[in-house]
Amino acid sequence: MSFDTPSGTRGTRQPGRALKWFNAWSMRRIRRKGGGRLMGMDALVLTTVGRRSGESRSTPVGWFPGKDGSWLIVASAAGAAKNPAWYHNLAAHPDEVRVEIGNRTVDVVAEQLHGEEREEAWRQITTAAPRFAQYQVKTDRELPIIRLVPRSRN
Repeated sequence: MSFDTPSGTRGTRQPGRALKWFNAWSMRRIRRKGGGRLMGMDALVLTTVGRRSGESRSTPVGWFPGKDGSWLIVASAAGAAKNPAWYHNLAAHPDEVRVEIGNRTVDVVAEQLHGEEREEAWRQITTAAPRFAQYQVKTDRELPIIRLVPRSRN
């Protein structure tokens, strides 16, 4: 499935410098505790490959259980007009992704949900975390939902 969500024309401001410090603190906490919660949600560390730099990039994200042991994440950027940088990294390298969750590291493949599959996931996510519905109201882009599926070891 394609990563095809364009930037919007309105939304909240992208988080600033304080976010870099908060993300670093959050990742240390998630790794130290072997998972955990962040801002009231289950959290994991998402590691992608930079689309331009080719370097490894990690960020903490909230997740929701998907079908068959997958994880669902939302590229909300708190309702900003632009997609977060990690969304573009996933689009460029969907098969070079890793998650740290619990005490394990899992290689995954990222796929963006569309249509009825997205709508079903959106209902699940907004029921569990109503803040995402508020983020959607702040922007005119459709917030992308990404499913992270464990990569087979063939």
